[in-house]
This record gives sequence, C-alpha cells and structure tokens, in this order.
Amino acid sequence: MTQTANPPPTHKRHHAGEVEPFPSGRISYLAPKPLPTGLPPVDHGHAVGTVTDHYLDFGVGNSFAFAWQMVLGGPFGLFLLFALIFPLVTFWGGYHFGNGWEDAVWGFKGAFSLGFWIGLGGLLGGLFLAMLPRWQMYNRAEKIAPTRFNRQRREVCFVPEGHSEPIFIPWEDLEAWVIESQGATEYGVHRQYGFGIGFRHPETGERFNLEFQTHGLPLSISTWEALRAYMEYEVHTLEEIQPHGELMTGDDAPKEEGVAFFHAARRNVRRRRKAGEVGWIYTFFWYLYHVMTFWTLPNRMVEWENQKLQRLLNRSLPPVMERWSEPLPEAQWARPSEELKRQSRRVLELQKADPRRPVMEIFAQVDEEFSGKSSMTA
Repeated sequence: MTQTANPPPTHKRHHAGEVEPFPSGRISYLAPKPLPTGLPPVDHGHAVGTVTDHYLDFGVGNSFAFAWQMVLGGPFGLFLLFALIFPLVTFWGGYHFGNGWEDAVWGFKGAFSLGFWIGLGGLLGGLFLAMLPRWQMYNRAEKIAPTRFNRQRREVCFVPEGHSEPIFIPWEDLEAWVIESQGATEYGVHRQYGFGIGFRHPETGERFNLEFQTHGLPLSISTWEALRAYMEYEVHTLEEIQPHGELMTGDDAPKEEGVAFFHAARRNVRRRRKAGEVGWIYTFFWYLYHVMTFWTLPNRMVEWENQKLQRLLNRSLPPVMERWSEPLPEAQWARPSEELKRQSRRVLELQKADPRRPVMEIFAQVDEEFSGKSSMTA
C-alpha cells in the first residue's frame, strides 16, 4: 500500500460518479457508496487471494499456472533456440548451399558446440531474471498483511507499510476509483489504466491508497465489482470471480491450479476431442505447449507457492486483525444502510432502462438525485 497515487486523489470527500480530470487523463470514482456497476464481477488480475464465508483477502492473490509456465518455459525455449534450432538451421544451410552432408555435419557440430553454451547461459540467466520478482514478492509478503474485506462486519482492514496496527474502515466509506491516462510516444498514443482503493485515516487524516495497473477500463471496473459483489453477498467463492476458462467449466473444477487442475484440463481436452468440439491440431498444440512448459511442474510450483504465501501472510497478521477476522453469529452481522439500498435500487432501474448507458453517468445522476433529496430534507 502506498500513501500516494499517480496522480493522487484530492483531499476532498468524493462520491460515486465523480470524474476528476488531470493533465493526461482522469480519475473516475466508483465509491464511496458501493453501487452496482452492471459489469461482471471478475478479478482479471488475480489480486484476490483467500475467500471464506466471512472475509476476502485482496492485494496478494494466489499463484496461477500460466505465470510458472512462462518462468520455466521461456528460458527453456531460449535454450532450445540456440542449442537445437540454430544448429539445425546451420545443418540445412550446409547441406543445401555447401558440399552436402560433409558441410552439413561440420556446420551442425560447430553450431551446437557454440549454441549449447550460449543457450545454457540464456537458460540460467533467464531463470534468474524470471525468479527475481517472485523472490521480491516472498520477501515483501513477510512484511505486509493483505487488505481484508469482512462482509459480516461490513468493514475493510488495512495494515499500511510501516504501520504495526491495523486500520478499520467502514465498507460504505471506502473510496474506489479507476484511472485512465494517455501519453504520446514516437510509436503512437500509449494508454494506461489502473484501479485503486483508498481512505483517509479516521484520526490523523493521513491518506492511504492501494493501486495497480490493469489492461482496460472495463477490467478495472470488474475488479471493483468482484469486491462489491462479495461484500453484498452476491458471490461467495473464489471460483465465481476468478473463472479458469473454457476447459474448467463445471462443478469438478479444482479450486487452485495445481496438479489436479492440470489432469482435469487434460481430461476435458480429450473429452472435447472425442466429442468433435476441437480438432487434432488444437489437441496436438495443447500437448506440445505443456511438454515445452514441463508438463505438471508449473502446477506443482503453484501448490508450493500458494502454501508458502499463506504461511508468510498468516505470520504477518496482527493479533487484533486475527480476532477481527473471526466469524460472527448471524444476529451480529452488520446490515447495509437504507441510503445504500435506495441508491442501489435506483441504479438498477436506470441500468435496466438503458443498458448501454455508461456507469459513471448513472452514478452521477443518482448522486445528484439523492443529494437534492438530502438537501430538501435538511
């Protein structure tokens, strides 16, 4: 968690639907007052980790197989390029443009003796560079606690870096925003998107923000919608907000992308091949890809990394946060405010009337309507 944003939101109190421009873009506020956005609740960036019946951890998500496939398969592909493909190309060139087999074999041996060591260096160097961010993540996980959303209490718990005591913020007071910015380069216009949540310390007034980049505005809003839907009891499991794709549709989908996930995906590929849903080309390249990325090894690394991160994060939890995270009897559950209920119903009405209308316009209209009612009541 950082105490600054890029650019930082201003110090005034914001509202859902507010748009704050800055020189290269704008910040659009989705909360306070967590209203339904109408977008699917999907955590595209895998920022959500543990999900239980009463709390959700955000900021340090679970490991997934594709990341480890790139960590292992990328350097290995570099090794094959120099140690195998480069010698084979040399062999082909010597045979067709040289003196036949003699030049082909001579070129292959020379290229292999050189390419093997270059490829080996690329393999080891690539592994080191690919693992470096993960080592940094493990080191950071020992020092930070995840941002925890407790839906029974309707509160969010933050432990900012450099702080030992957690800070508890009412769910309906939490600010959330999406950032759109663009800049011109020699290659054209470069657009960036981000999602953030933040709050002001109840006692000191100090500002704290948690932000990360996304790949598009709808993805940013969907991330917020995943948090909102969980807190409002619209989704209940990690699988609902982190779908695994077409190979994992069904009740038999494992919860994490471990070895069981791999074998389930393999069974689904074979089933779809027999049913004629995919052809032999799809099946061949599915197997080739997983052979090139060391078969089930990435999935085993997912299981190991998830266990490691869970141990590190549990070690960093303050005792106060652990007690706050314990489940409550249903009679003690906090309830949404009447104002939030009314505004949410109005948002749903406007979305139903015009499904294509931008969500920020709807939020702005609802805020204006209810602000006017509040002023007349006062």
